[in-house]
Amino acid sequence: MNEKGESASGGGESVTTVLIAAAANLGIAVAKAVAGVVSNSSAMLSEAAHSVADTVTELLLLTALKRGEKPADEAHPVGHGAERYLWALLAAVATFVGGAVFALYDGVHTLTHGEEPGDPTVSYLVLAVAFVLEGYSLRTGLRQTRREARGHGVPFRTYLRHTPDTAVKAVVLEDTAALVGLLLAAGGLLGGQLTGSGVGDGIASLCIGVLLLCVAWVLGRSNAELLIGRPLPAPVRREIRALLVADPHVDAVLELTTQLLGPREALVAAKVDFRDVSTAAQVEQACEAAERRLRARFPVISRVYLDPTPGPARPEEPDGGRPGR
Repeated sequence: MNEKGESASGGGESVTTVLIAAAANLGIAVAKAVAGVVSNSSAMLSEAAHSVADTVTELLLLTALKRGEKPADEAHPVGHGAERYLWALLAAVATFVGGAVFALYDGVHTLTHGEEPGDPTVSYLVLAVAFVLEGYSLRTGLRQTRREARGHGVPFRTYLRHTPDTAVKAVVLEDTAALVGLLLAAGGLLGGQLTGSGVGDGIASLCIGVLLLCVAWVLGRSNAELLIGRPLPAPVRREIRALLVADPHVDAVLELTTQLLGPREALVAAKVDFRDVSTAAQVEQACEAAERRLRARFPVISRVYLDPTPGPARPEEPDGGRPGR
């Protein structure tokens, strides 16, 4: 499959993954809110805020996916891929503000003011249904991530940590946090049911808040790093240098710059010292051949810029000429 086909396929799969997560979170948020009011549980209300934040996050991620697909134009010569990371960064902020802050506040309020636990039956039922829905959403994200990790020939955890597709990364991390949050909420309800005190419920709410803080931090840091500019991995950069130097008209790669422009787009720019005996036509042909080799080896590379640059001066020969290269 060609590069455009791969990009479209991967982008479409990411949209499906995010849509499933958004639909699940929206329904779960309403059910949790109702259950939280009925059972007078701060942990359930924190989980409702968690699901609302996740729903907003998914909508922002959908915006990121659509905006990032816009083609390059005169005003944006390298495309709009980086815009995905801007919207994904805003999604991480939404997780922090909409979920973590509310959960921490509600937990502190419950512990300082106390609460009278209500009937947890409805809450248990909602948590069970939510666990199934969140589990299905997580399964979708994990399947896509594992498939992409196999395609890149790297372990699943390594790929999840370094993948530039932060939309899928957000879904996997947020759905994992959602399942953990559901267990924490269930523990808080059980503690209140057994002790008749709201302390356990308040502690569960605080734990949910801390959990969301961690997720927001990881996602925010990943997107900020990509917005600033992340290079291709070191092994890939070494192979790019080797492919460039392999050309018979190239003496050395003086400087190599790589940058991820989007989940499936990367830029390669290099200052290349060509042989002095090579003609202008041979240099042009060598540049075209190098670009074809790089694209064939790494389909993620969408743009290649090679700058013919003289290398460092060499000692002159006794007759005053430079040694042949």
